[in-house]
Amino acid sequence: MNRPANPDVLLRPRPPSPLREVRDERFDRHGVRLLLKRDDLVHPELPGNKWRKLAPNLRAALAAGCGSLVTFGGAYSNHLRATAAAGRLLGLETVGIVRGDELADRPLNDSLARCAADGMRLHFASRADYRHQAEPRTRARLLDAAGATGAYVIPEGGSNALALRGCAELGRELRGGADVIAVACGTGGTLAGLAAGLAPGQRALGVPVLAGGFLEAEIRSLQESAFGAPAGDWTLAEDFHHGGYARVPAALEAFAADFGTRHGVPVERVYVAKLLWALTELTAAGTFAPGTALAAVVTGRPWAETAGEDQAASSR
Repeated sequence: MNRPANPDVLLRPRPPSPLREVRDERFDRHGVRLLLKRDDLVHPELPGNKWRKLAPNLRAALAAGCGSLVTFGGAYSNHLRATAAAGRLLGLETVGIVRGDELADRPLNDSLARCAADGMRLHFASRADYRHQAEPRTRARLLDAAGATGAYVIPEGGSNALALRGCAELGRELRGGADVIAVACGTGGTLAGLAAGLAPGQRALGVPVLAGGFLEAEIRSLQESAFGAPAGDWTLAEDFHHGGYARVPAALEAFAADFGTRHGVPVERVYVAKLLWALTELTAAGTFAPGTALAAVVTGRPWAETAGEDQAASSR
């Protein structure tokens, strides 16, 4: 690929994304102010936490003279799609190591087809190897099999020390803007960075979209890697995953469609819908004291909205 002459078009710092209050009786009746941090608007092709995580890593790759990127994801991975789009925009080769070697002989789904259309070379790994892809020997074997030994490695979900520093800027943008800032969590990197950037007295709340209850330790590990110690005041609200990752039951679909109609906001189903559902339920349960200003970070949009095509939204 030919690298664009000015990569700063993608990588330069962006103005703070909009923070606006919306009126919703489900929050109003409990004296809670709901604000939406429209981080889905930071970049037309890399919305929200995808841009915040990827931009520092892309700067590092370019500074190191790397001409290719390799990363990991499932078959419906928004992170894979974002990395593929970034590679196209920057003229970098991209390789995606995809969970599930049984998929190699099947037609590509819409998500992987979009990755391929953006120039990403896909390598399908066994689920056993993928599960251990962070282990050095397994990772080296996977990179070799994918022909990506010399590529700049971005971890699954994009969450590493550089990504956390990018997400800390999101927290700094929200200083003074709300009492509680809530975000949906996949790998936990966005919450880990966001919490570190907030001011004293502010609290971050993460809503995991995967079942399993494993994120707390992972977030602490990420913060120690990025900042040398745990950072910020944060908690997790479990039990709002709606059956597991990328599960969107009918009730959640109806809720997301209704919220979008009420407030004119395109609601991404895998992450943002679960976040907004959780905040509605927690508010009704009295979790937030009257007078609380509650900000929900809108980390992404449906891919059909993002790219202007009929692209199915799913995964990280």
